[in-house]
Amino acid sequence: MEFITVETYEELSEKAASIIANQVISKPTSVLGLATGSSPVGTYKKLAELNKAGKLDFSKVTTVNLDEYVGLTADNDQSYRYFMNKNLFDNININKANTSVPNGCAADLESECKRYDKHIEDLGGIDLQLLGIGVDGHIGFNEPDSAFAKGTHVVTLDPSTIEANARFFASAADVPTNAVTMGNLPIMQAKKALLVANGANKYDILQKAFYGPITPYVPASILQLHPDITVIYSKN
Repeated sequence: MEFITVETYEELSEKAASIIANQVISKPTSVLGLATGSSPVGTYKKLAELNKAGKLDFSKVTTVNLDEYVGLTADNDQSYRYFMNKNLFDNININKANTSVPNGCAADLESECKRYDKHIEDLGGIDLQLLGIGVDGHIGFNEPDSAFAKGTHVVTLDPSTIEANARFFASAADVPTNAVTMGNLPIMQAKKALLVANGANKYDILQKAFYGPITPYVPASILQLHPDITVIYSKN
């Protein structure tokens, strides 16, 4: 594990974008696992700038996102499909047919979870997985639990997650209470993992996740077992 501490969010975004760019340059057909939330927004902006400058080509890249809210359609401005289009896909030369986000509006969510796992398997797994971390230690929407979930599954969001995400909605009451999330197995099987976190409120959970015991009650702690993970943290 490589743990990098930087002073500013700008530095975090630059370093994370550089790592992802190196992956795409070294393997133009890379499968990238992508995350949403506030932490990776700056990284996506830097990647779009590199693409616009002609320094990075996404035309052969495939992406799989970690999660999606249950019940939000792709055109809902709070859905993660909408987030990805706005913050990255609309700004780079990627084929959107090669981008995947779980379908939180599927009629049969259990079948959707199985389909998503099979899709990742058919791609040959993930080359680089970008992650954030919640204040409760969740990665994707893998919330604290009595066991680590392996495959894609439907999860009931922790109250702390709903509270944290309420800033994106009109009120906490508008935040969906369920989500479809990639499980830990494809994350752990990714050849490389990159976790970004910013803000003083993330410091304690990072200490618990990477320097405390490995426990499903701190979901990100499983990343201590990942063979190639980089963590970038900025206080601001």
